[in-house]
Amino acid sequence: MAFSISALALFGLLLAMLIRSKSVGIGSATVAIFFGYYLSRTGAASSIDQVMSSIGHAIPSVGK
Repeated sequence: MAFSISALALFGLLLAMLIRSKSVGIGSATVAIFFGYYLSRTGAASSIDQVMSSIGHAIPSVGK
């Protein structure tokens, strides 16, 4: 578990730097994939899933 948390911090920092510098390419996509993978292995995964489900349910009612 300690490895996944440190990897999460590393990939999160790399992803933030790539987004900030507006880099687009295979490198940023790879970092985003690794960030998502390690984030899913933490305790935050259930909270993120709940937020995404709520957003998914709210989107269809926006245009009404």
